[in-house]
Formats: sequence, C-alpha cells, structure tokens
Amino acid sequence: MTVSSPRRKRWMAWLAGGLLAWGATTGLAADFDPQRHPEARRLVEELVDKGVDRDWLQAALAEAEFRQTVLDAMAGAAERRLTWHEYRAIFLDAPRIANGVAFIEAHPAAFERAEVEYGVPPEVIAAILGVETRYGGVTGRHRVLDSLATLAFHHPSRGSFFRSELAAFLEIAYEEERAPGSLTGSYAGAMGYPQFIPTSYRAYAVDFDGDGLRDLWTNPVDAIGSVANYFAEHGWRAGEPIYHEAEGPATPPEEIDFNRAARPPAVPAAQLAAAGLEVPGALADEHRLLPVALEVGEDAWRYVLGEHNFYVITRYNHSHLYAMAVTELAEAIADARGLEAHWLDATDTTPEEAS
Repeated sequence: MTVSSPRRKRWMAWLAGGLLAWGATTGLAADFDPQRHPEARRLVEELVDKGVDRDWLQAALAEAEFRQTVLDAMAGAAERRLTWHEYRAIFLDAPRIANGVAFIEAHPAAFERAEVEYGVPPEVIAAILGVETRYGGVTGRHRVLDSLATLAFHHPSRGSFFRSELAAFLEIAYEEERAPGSLTGSYAGAMGYPQFIPTSYRAYAVDFDGDGLRDLWTNPVDAIGSVANYFAEHGWRAGEPIYHEAEGPATPPEEIDFNRAARPPAVPAAQLAAAGLEVPGALADEHRLLPVALEVGEDAWRYVLGEHNFYVITRYNHSHLYAMAVTELAEAIADARGLEAHWLDATDTTPEEAS
C-alpha cells in the first residue's frame, strides 16, 4: 500500500519500535513471542506464506499479552433468559432513536448510496449500528490483539475458531497499515462501528468513501457501506417486508417450531393458519415464514411471522430477539423521521418466494 498519511507514519513508527523491542527481548518472554511460543510461531509461518511480513508479525505477536479477564468474560457470557420487553428495553430508548435520526442526517449521501447500491434502507443500517455500538460511541475497550491471542491459544473449546480470527486480524492490520496493538474492540474481538469479527471484516468491509482504506474503527461512511454490503451478501431483498404481525392462541402451539432464527423461513403459511395463527391473506398457502413467539408478560405472547429479510438480519446475530430489536429500532427511527416504514410489516404485498 502506498497511502501517505499520518496513519502510515504512525504505523511505520510502531513497526520500528516493535522490531527494536522484539529484538531486545531478554529475561522473561512476552506471552506470545513467536521465538518461545510454538503455536504463535506456526501462525507466523502461515501468514508469511500469505504475504505478511515476517518481522512485522514477530513484533506484533511479541507485543500481545495474555488477558485472564477475557477468558472470564467468555465464561460468563451466557445471559439470563429475557422476555421480549426486557430485551427490547435495552435497545429501544429515546436517546438511541434520536441519535439514529441524527446519524442518518449527518451522512445522507452515504446512506442514500448504500440503499441504491445494496437495497438496504437507511433505517435498517442505522439500527444495526445503534444496537451494536450506539452509532460508534461504544466500540469496546479491549485491545483486539490481546483478546484474540488469549482466546486463540487458551480458550478451552473454541481455540481454532479464534486462531482463525487472530490470523484475519493480523492480515487486516498489516493491509490497512494499522498498529495492531492500537486497535480496540469487544472482549471477543468484535471491532469498530459495526462490531465485525475479523473474518467478517475481511469478507464484507468496503472502502465506501474511496480513500483506499477499509476503516471500520473511525470512518462512519465505510461502516455504513459495509453493513449494507453484509446484508446484500447474505441475500437481502430490496423492497420486501421484514415481518408480519399475527394474532394467535393464548399459548404458542406445540406443533409449530418457533424462533428458529438459525435457518431460513421454513413453515408454510397454511400450517400456521391451521395452528390458529392469523396469516395475511395475500400470502399463498405454500409461502414459507419464520414464526416467532415473543413473551411479553406472564402467560402473554406476541406473534410475528418473519420473512426472508428477517432471517437475513439474524445472519448478523443468530437471535430472533436481536432481529426484532433491530427491526423495531429501525421502525422507530423511520417514525421519528416522519417516514412510513413500508418495508417492515407489509401485509398488502406478496414477497418473492424464498428459494
């Protein structure tokens, strides 16, 4: 890369300092110094074969530090079971809605172009960024280098997964000329405005402002385009609804497989109707939906029939509650902008059948 910028100067300064520190290492070794850590050394060899500079990799991994707090956070990551209203309250607050409107208004050209090129409405893109990081305001304080090295070489069951993420992270830092120790994110290595894990960053991040860099840490325009590209690559269908509201029985019918967000819409409309759910009349009997049952109180349920685009949202986070939070935040942002969010619950249209 030939970009001449303050970032490149900082990167070169880090490289020079890192090499000096690595070369002078004596006494106790750094936690992941490839000179003394066989697995780190193997990772270096793999990345050198992919074109990453050996000395740069040696310096980067020698700088990485083991973090017990990261392992502790992973062990305690399972959250208690939340009702829909409890989950919704986390993300549907007035400041987040207002800031979503302001964020769209601050970057109108980027949002308009993202919708034209990728078909994703501005409010959906903004809602993802609002749920993930409050529009870039809370992106994580953990050094990604430390988190991923710790998880790659010390996680008891997912080491191979995080090793791949560490490799991707190092490639990103090298290609984008960033000092790897300067980049922060979540304890699990999610990064920037959209909280992409490194493999997603490599696969879906785009240089949306044409400056030669894919920067999801500090560039909101790249983040907007990258979220839209992520959805497009996962099959977003422009102009189609996300879900339909539905009345239904007092308790979810046992014969219906609810909340299976990990798979595409699979339940025929006729089967849902036979189980007592109110299906939009415009939908053909064989039209497949993703039925969702939301617990809204003691012995009280809300039913939603997800369409293909609902499933696409769950590709970002495999949770039906997450998809509903994003959808409702997008709707609230649209309402605050004085727009009718016809792409949310469009019962008067018949979407293209899922393949």
